[in-house]
Amino acid sequence: MSNKLPIGIFDSGVGGTSIWKEIHKLLPNENTIYLADSKHAPYGQKSKDEIIDLSIKNTEKLLTLGAKLIVVACNTATTNAIQELRAAYKVPFVGIEPAIKPAALQTKTKRIGILATKGTLSSDLFSKTSELYTQNIQTIEVVGEGLVPLIENNAIDSEEMHQLLTKYLDPMRKANVDHLVLGCSHYPYLIPKLKTLLPENVVIIDSGEAVAKQTKALLEKEKLLNRSHASFYQFYSNLKTETLEHLLRPLPPIASVSFLDF
Repeated sequence: MSNKLPIGIFDSGVGGTSIWKEIHKLLPNENTIYLADSKHAPYGQKSKDEIIDLSIKNTEKLLTLGAKLIVVACNTATTNAIQELRAAYKVPFVGIEPAIKPAALQTKTKRIGILATKGTLSSDLFSKTSELYTQNIQTIEVVGEGLVPLIENNAIDSEEMHQLLTKYLDPMRKANVDHLVLGCSHYPYLIPKLKTLLPENVVIIDSGEAVAKQTKALLEKEKLLNRSHASFYQFYSNLKTETLEHLLRPLPPIASVSFLDF
């Protein structure tokens, strides 16, 4: 397999571009292809079988586009489907799940908040990870229903978003959490708003940097690192490209954003 083949990345919409940015920052020489499955977003309200089917569909499309490694830049898809993907395909996979471990290790109040989708919070993988690291720690788990569609529709600064975040963060403030774990790749785009609604001492943790480091480590292990300069970064949406373009501004050089039906 050629080292110059791209890293493939998919998410249930535009949110995984927060992961792409971390990968690009750490691995600027890598060619990348990003699939925004906005047509089927959000995955968090779907059944496990539906999530697996969509993850397979996205994987197949990335493989036809030449991906040498696939990043499942979606917490819900990772926690519900990555075992099936790894069993079905030879290509290496990197997943993303809520960063419970660092929050649990660093908390001083012994109380952490987790904001995620229903699909992530109800998954077996999330349950096992939570049980492993949160003994003697109170976790306040909140389903961020409605947040992903607002981000997909470029409504981050809307009054509806403000009202939803205020409601979802209220039990966390009352519980005196000192860490907030973001369990959806869309949610890092809400960090500026979250900071205005939370006490200054609350540390917000997302998984982007850790996913980028794991991607690099796996490329090194498989001897797939691209030592030459990247020649393209391709972004595709199967619904509309406006929000994708907005979140990527300013677009990096050699990047293209296009509609692709998948």
